[in-house]
Formats: sequence, C-alpha cells, structure tokens
Amino acid sequence: MFNEKVRDLVLGALVADAYCLGSHWVYDEEQLKNLNTNWETLNKACSIWHKGKLAGEFTHYGDQTYLLYKFLEDKESFTVSEYVTYWYDRMKIYNGYVDGSTRDTIVNIEAGSEVPCGAVSHDLSIIGRITPLLKVSNSKEEFLINIQQFVKATHNDVTILESAHFFAALLWEVLEGKDIVPTMTTLKEKYSTIIQSWVNDGLDSKEEDSFEAIRRFGPACGVDGGFAGVIHILAKYSSFKEAMQANAKAGGDNSARAMIVASLLVARYGVNKIPQEWTKIKVHI
Repeated sequence: MFNEKVRDLVLGALVADAYCLGSHWVYDEEQLKNLNTNWETLNKACSIWHKGKLAGEFTHYGDQTYLLYKFLEDKESFTVSEYVTYWYDRMKIYNGYVDGSTRDTIVNIEAGSEVPCGAVSHDLSIIGRITPLLKVSNSKEEFLINIQQFVKATHNDVTILESAHFFAALLWEVLEGKDIVPTMTTLKEKYSTIIQSWVNDGLDSKEEDSFEAIRRFGPACGVDGGFAGVIHILAKYSSFKEAMQANAKAGGDNSARAMIVASLLVARYGVNKIPQEWTKIKVHI
C-alpha cells in the first residue's frame, strides 16, 4: 500500500544511523560534550566499537537494515525462514560489530532451533529496521504480522515485540496522514501499562533539555529507557535536523533511537527535510 514510500523511509533510517556513527556508544558525558565531531555533517566513528568506520558508513544497525532492504528487493511477501537463511549466510561472515542478539541468534540457528529463533533480547535497535517491510505489506494487518515475525527472528522478547507493534502501528497511521503526537497519545491506550507509562514519560519531558531527558531515561540499548527517549524527541521536534542533532549529542545507543524517529519524521514531513549533506551515505538506494 505504501510501496512508493519505502525508499524514502529506508533512506531516512540509514541517514539517521550514519549521522549517529560519530557518537554512537559514547556514554561518558564529558567526552560527549567535548567530542571531536562536526554536528553539521556526517562523521567517522569515535567509539572503539566501530573503530575504522568512516563518515557515511553505518553502524551494524544500518548494515542490517540495508541487508533486509536488499533481501526484499525482488520479493512480494515476507517469509521469515527465507530471511533467516539469507541473514545467517551474511552475518556469519560480517566484519562489523557483532552484538549480543546477533551472536546468540547465530548460536540458536546453528543448534537447529526452529525459526524464528531469535535471541532473548530487548534491544531497541530492531525497531528502527522495520521500514523495508512496507514493500511486502499490502495492509496494516499484514505489516504488523510481518513485523512480529521479523523481530522474533533476532529479538524474541515479549516487551520488544509489543514495542515494535506500537511503533509499527504508529508509522502506518502517520503514513495515512495523521500527526505523530496526537496519534501516539491515542494509540498508547491499546497497549500495556508499561508502554503507556513510557509514552507518558516521554511526552511529559517535552520541555526538558534533550540531553538531560535522554540521560535520565537511560541512554543504553534496552527498550526500557530508549522507548521514552524516542517519544521525547518526537514530542519536542518536528525538524529532522534538530531532532537528529539533539538525539546524537546525548550519545549512548543514539542510533537505535534515531532510526525510529527518522522513519516517523520522513513519513510525516517528507524526505526533502533531510539535509542534503547527510545523504552522502555509503550506499545508493
């Protein structure tokens, strides 16, 4: 239904990841405030976890998003078993950072576990990779089913599955023309009390300094902390550039937050709001 939007949404997510590379997984507050980074453009990685990655390249999140995008290039539907085989063949020889969910999922696959056989991981990052699945989803219902299968393939945790469902439903409704903040305010009532509390926390922090709010929620990889940080950015900024800069400067797992935010901002305001300089990423889609 939104096939014509897929390229723009994936581009937004990949740009967000590339923009965050410079400060991704930098946690020390003093280091963040004095980072040798030009926030007006893309930067090489400062963290040891991405040592050697240059400006315009991706973290492992962007790399795996592009992997899904390429997998779906000639597909009309999503078959999780085919995707897992495709993913495994490439990730077992991947030369970027291999995180815990990837490592544990590979172990499960090699042990012969039934697909989807994802790790028990509640890392927020998987949610930022969902936009390519719009290509093979002809309805909201199909999109949400595809999302659940995709997430389970590497992050088989009940909280991250519900969180992914929330952001996927939000993305679909925004693509239908709805505003982001009113939609997520209404949508949260269909979810558990923990999701409702994270949405409320993010909304209530709108007037706070973004660095302080994100650090208070928790800047690490987990959905507990990261979810509210995403809501804060969405509530506070409508400008793609301002949202990305405020989020990146808070460090930690900023790419995971950024990819979700970017997809929603592009869905609502269009791809032309991305700074042209930032689109100089390592792949052309």
